[in-house]
Amino acid sequence: MSITVYVPCDSGAVSLGADQVAAAMAQQALARGLDIKLIRNGSRGMYWLEPLVDVSTPQGRIAYGPVQAGDVASLFDADFLNGGNHPLHLGLTENIDYFKRQQRLTFARVGITNPISLDDYLAYDGYKGLNNALALSPADIVKAVTDSGLRGRGGAAFPTGIKWNTVLNTPSATKYIVCNADEGDSGTFSDRMVMEGDPFVLIEGMTIAGIAVGATQGYIYLRVEYPHAHKALNSAIKKAYEAGYLGEDILGSGKTFHLEVRLGAGAYVCGEETSLMESLEGKRGLVRFKPPLPAIKGLFEQPTVVNNVISLASVPIILTKGGDYYRDFGMGRSRGTLPLQLAGNLKHTGLVEVAFGLTLRELLYDFGGGSATGKPIKAVQVGGPLGAFLPASQFDTPLDYEAFAAIWAVLGHGGVVAFDDSVDMAAMARYSMEFCALESCGKCTPCRIGSTRGYEVIDEIMQGQALDKNIPLLRSLCDTLLNGSLCALGGMTPYPVLSALNHFPEDFGLETANAN
Repeated sequence: MSITVYVPCDSGAVSLGADQVAAAMAQQALARGLDIKLIRNGSRGMYWLEPLVDVSTPQGRIAYGPVQAGDVASLFDADFLNGGNHPLHLGLTENIDYFKRQQRLTFARVGITNPISLDDYLAYDGYKGLNNALALSPADIVKAVTDSGLRGRGGAAFPTGIKWNTVLNTPSATKYIVCNADEGDSGTFSDRMVMEGDPFVLIEGMTIAGIAVGATQGYIYLRVEYPHAHKALNSAIKKAYEAGYLGEDILGSGKTFHLEVRLGAGAYVCGEETSLMESLEGKRGLVRFKPPLPAIKGLFEQPTVVNNVISLASVPIILTKGGDYYRDFGMGRSRGTLPLQLAGNLKHTGLVEVAFGLTLRELLYDFGGGSATGKPIKAVQVGGPLGAFLPASQFDTPLDYEAFAAIWAVLGHGGVVAFDDSVDMAAMARYSMEFCALESCGKCTPCRIGSTRGYEVIDEIMQGQALDKNIPLLRSLCDTLLNGSLCALGGMTPYPVLSALNHFPEDFGLETANAN
């Protein structure tokens, strides 16, 4: 009887040698005359332990990591196929502290199944949500999503049910579902992990969305830097068509939904929904004026649902277990769970899916283990390159959309990048302005010109030139960007710049009392 061994195919694990580990496993088993079944799974999200190898035993799946190809022979010598002791032995995977304290809803299957096996997906509750949705009216599907409290997981946190309801009630012969998979924020990788580790959940979520609002065509707008996700999605889409989960007559219901992947071309601004739609239409990725809203006049001027990967991947569990089940996680108006991505100067980087309400401090220290260097954590940027820099005095803020808004910060896509006390926050503010200048689509003057003037002014500040003039000028520029930009690229660049200036004035050559 063969023993099942799991080696991740996740691109994060692959970059650390997972392919070589898998090849060495197969070679060693063959040389020793052992029968193993080698499955490439997704990552559990504990990247400091990757490549993480799982072995199925009667006691459960036992983990070993981080495994390199050179470790494989010694693992076989130690009888790891039966859970044998070894320096890389981590015990039951489910009992690893970092993992067992999570609340995995959206990521329930990631790291457990073969990502492109439809049989695996079905064995772990896959397509139950779609089956339930097919028995409901479109309005009832939208109501379930509305009742769940699900909000956009891409940044703006707009209630998903309201967006779907608008598209449902906008008359049109043609409607679209667009998945924004242009995951460009620094320190974010949850979208990639879902697409590589459980692509069927995104496909199912988009299919449910199409049935809910009357859309028959969907597009996944995928960032070109994700070739592993591209391959996994196309393989899963092909299998979904073959099994009747996509196409003209889904599961004999008479409902139609078609889906395909389109690749972006590397522009950060195409993460903004209207710029994304321009790109999908084959045009230059320029931001559109609003109104009209995409829900009324979106892709090809038709009503369009544009949702992030995590938003759509959360839909199947809502339709499987009900809106109330999902809503019971979280706090305030932030319901359900949020996949948080720990990056930067932390001991334990990776993905953490928990209900809203955990504090930033608990995330950084209980999960992240503190800084990798052992130095104090000076600042944390939450919400990507346009997110505010938070000082230690704000680490007790709960992870909640409204709580973050109250301190002039954003949760965004859930990216968390930590910096120890060696960081120069004036340099980080300059980087934010330069990033905006480089990635601006150029359509509006505040973003196009203001960002360039911004990093020029910060250059002068960093050289100690005319602080009494340049500090007010920088604040004035930020005010113009904040209130005059066409989209969030220019409109949010002041968040990291002003938070760095307000919380770390000493890095700008200022005394605290003179920071304003």
